[in-house]
Amino acid sequence: MGSSVGLGLMEELGASRQPGREIDTSVKRLAVLGATGSIGLNTLDVARRHPQRYQIHTVSARRNVGALADICREFEPTLAIMLEANAAEQLRQVLRNSGCQTRVEQGDEAIECAARAAEIDIVVSAIVGAAALLPTLAAASSGKRILLANKEALVMCGDLVMSEARASGAVVMPVDSEHNAIFQSLPIAESGGVCTDGVEKILLTASGGPFRNTSLEDLRVATVQQALAHPNWSMGPKISVDSATLMNKGLEVIEACRLFDISADQIEVVVHPESIIHSMVRYVDGSVLAQLGRPDMRTPIAHSLAWPERIDAGVAPLDFSQVSGLHFEKPDLERFPALRLAFEALHRGGSAPAVLNAANEVAVESFLAGDVAFLQLAEVVENTLDRVKTATDQDLATIIQADAEARAVATDELARMGVPR
Repeated sequence: MGSSVGLGLMEELGASRQPGREIDTSVKRLAVLGATGSIGLNTLDVARRHPQRYQIHTVSARRNVGALADICREFEPTLAIMLEANAAEQLRQVLRNSGCQTRVEQGDEAIECAARAAEIDIVVSAIVGAAALLPTLAAASSGKRILLANKEALVMCGDLVMSEARASGAVVMPVDSEHNAIFQSLPIAESGGVCTDGVEKILLTASGGPFRNTSLEDLRVATVQQALAHPNWSMGPKISVDSATLMNKGLEVIEACRLFDISADQIEVVVHPESIIHSMVRYVDGSVLAQLGRPDMRTPIAHSLAWPERIDAGVAPLDFSQVSGLHFEKPDLERFPALRLAFEALHRGGSAPAVLNAANEVAVESFLAGDVAFLQLAEVVENTLDRVKTATDQDLATIIQADAEARAVATDELARMGVPR
């Protein structure tokens, strides 16, 4: 079976293997959506190392004026977009005073337009949460190479995103370390993308987060600061909390099904505290292929930017003499029910994954504000899934409606817990 991941580069890949044919070495223009976050900054670091290959054309952020101004002064992109109007006006003033000629725009529509702009070759989808859905769809329908760091777009509306990519010839390259590892562990299909023939299981690794060995009693009083203290990865607050609950892994399970066109029964989550093996593929003949490396997001970013070539990512090589051991265990679904809920939403299908994601976003925002307890996060999500009727369709209008309904219900669930609306 051929997946649409990587679809659109097969002619290029084939040409590169023919005598006298070379891969296109022209400078690629990037739109880095979510440039001030962890993925955005790591992408800029990789691009900084290869100015002869990559030009930063467009950057976006929600409200971090200072960080985006620094990026504009260094890379001098053609366009910078702030989601919030006040932030956009502040950025205009800062850039004007510094002599930077970058044009500043604002709002969701500007980000969507940038994702489909003809002058953009590569779109880095690094906006956190459901806000990335429409820009990712725009890039998919416009035939771009998409470095997909946002998992919510595929969780909410994966069938539509991948269908648009297939129709336009867009290239979807997974940036999540786990999905990128799976991509690297699968063979290339002759018809395009990667091939899952002969795959028995995809083994999706999880670090276990900061609470891997924390008792239920201690989880009841877990603080925001503790949840944000991931042992291996440096991530933004929302993703860090999701990692602490294992919801992040649940979202990745759903994303993997969409990316690689496999069923939930073909995925197994394995806790691997060292975060050295980023994921594995087990074949029916007993072989297991894995991708290993340091826990540094520049590796999958560099791979996704340059595939089918390889470029320096600035990551130190893995020194096996310093690896004390590799350990694996099953996830504890009693202490981390979010992973169970994600599998349930995936089996339910239709709009259920979108409901799961929306309820989780609302709950995590409340937790980060200090308004709800850590163990109540999964409770909000489960109650919302129970209350919101699942639609069978996955068209955009249905998904947007399900997202809005789930957010309203999740807000009501929080109110029942005493959280002010």
